[in-house]
Amino acid sequence: MAMSSGGGGDDAPMSDINTTPLVDVMLVLLIIFLIAVPVVIQTVKVKLPKIAFEPTTTKPENVALTVRAVDGKCEVYWNMTKVNASDLLNRAVKKLEADIKKAGGVENMNPDDLPEAHIRADIDTPYRCIGGTIFTMQRAGYPKVGFISEPEPGSIQVRRL
Repeated sequence: MAMSSGGGGDDAPMSDINTTPLVDVMLVLLIIFLIAVPVVIQTVKVKLPKIAFEPTTTKPENVALTVRAVDGKCEVYWNMTKVNASDLLNRAVKKLEADIKKAGGVENMNPDDLPEAHIRADIDTPYRCIGGTIFTMQRAGYPKVGFISEPEPGSIQVRRL
């Protein structure tokens, strides 16, 4: 510890502040917070997938849907044709039945042979529009409904299992 005797003949008070006790207190508080924070934070351990982008293979039997909202109303396009909810369901059922018939029946198909529904949605589209489209396609019998996205440049990664 440093101490000044003020021996210069001046009776003026000393204006230097001893910061050593302040640093000691701050270090003790830092150690207390480092110990206490992990106890306060509670998390459930999960293993999340490490994938940013996976290229899709487009089969000719897949259904391409585009969903967007214009003036608060949902619009769904089957390829380039605008459809409403009942038309979407009817088209999807007919397409799935035609694909199954073409394969010679359900017994000749495995889950990988079934067509998929690929949905492209505008980033500002409300979830109710997208969720309704997903529900309609699942109701029609499509087991796989996926999203088509546009990844950031240079973020292509391949799935590692």
